[in-house]
Amino acid sequence: MTHLLVRAARGERTDRPPVWLMRQAGRHIPEYREIRAEYSFREAIETPDVAKRITLLPWDLYEPDGLVMFSDILTVLEPLGFDYHIESGVGPVVENPVEGPDDAERPRGDVADDLSFVGDLLTKLVDEVGDETAIIGFAGGPFTLASYAVAGGASRNHGPVRRFRARHPEAFRTLLSAFADVVRDYLEYQAANGADVVQLFDTYAGVLSPADYREFVLPLHREILDGLSVPSIVFVRNMGGRLDQLDAVGADVVSLDWTVDMGDARAELGDRPVQGNLDPQYLFGEQSFVREKTREVIDAAGPRGHILNLGHGVHRDTPVESVRAFVETAKSVER
Repeated sequence: MTHLLVRAARGERTDRPPVWLMRQAGRHIPEYREIRAEYSFREAIETPDVAKRITLLPWDLYEPDGLVMFSDILTVLEPLGFDYHIESGVGPVVENPVEGPDDAERPRGDVADDLSFVGDLLTKLVDEVGDETAIIGFAGGPFTLASYAVAGGASRNHGPVRRFRARHPEAFRTLLSAFADVVRDYLEYQAANGADVVQLFDTYAGVLSPADYREFVLPLHREILDGLSVPSIVFVRNMGGRLDQLDAVGADVVSLDWTVDMGDARAELGDRPVQGNLDPQYLFGEQSFVREKTREVIDAAGPRGHILNLGHGVHRDTPVESVRAFVETAKSVER
């Protein structure tokens, strides 16, 4: 059986749009917060049975057409020798950041050894619900990973990594290439362990100038996604005026943030399957509003090659009832 989400990712016409949400297994679900009270973030993602419980929470609540594994984009830092932790109220902290051009040359571990807990999680998810819904894997993209690695954590407007690019362009290129190599292996590892679809989150790459994205990042996105054994999705925020660059990546699906008009994107991207793109803040409206705006996205996207999602992740305070209304709207469509 080919899952509805996989069919849409291949550009097929579907009777209704498949639906899932970025960050759908996160903090908006009360049971997630209860589990996380018992485990640190890294304990949760690196303990397959715990990560499975969290991944399945939205299945129990909404039965979406895809379950994205509970993990983090920074997981892939580990095979490159970076240590990190999540600090409450601060976010990710990279304990041994890139401090100069010499740090761009990274030692390379083995993905299957260093991230075996991800393979174990995916195997468990396939055994549990693999016949009922698509399993979605993911990884952070090279620029987004470099932003954290250079700044040592989150940074305003990603200034540290942009300055690193200006001061050390060749080291910048070397660092991004190191990330691209391990991300490519990581996504294939996920596919080999049961992921039906994978998404590349290079969320922050949209802060680069069009010329820098074209020179430094676009070729690496192509390299990562070219020839993967499962359908791929690319997500970069703030690319509304540069959809031609996302199209050139060659991903099977272009994921759109909420600043892009879905109808305009369809006109520009042609037959390229798309994902998205309801404004996540719309889920704070009345359920009737959520359903109305969700249906507008569905109608604008049309029946061929559309995966319904938000334009970014679910906010931590989003009401469960609003997420349910979003999912149910997709499931109510009859074509």
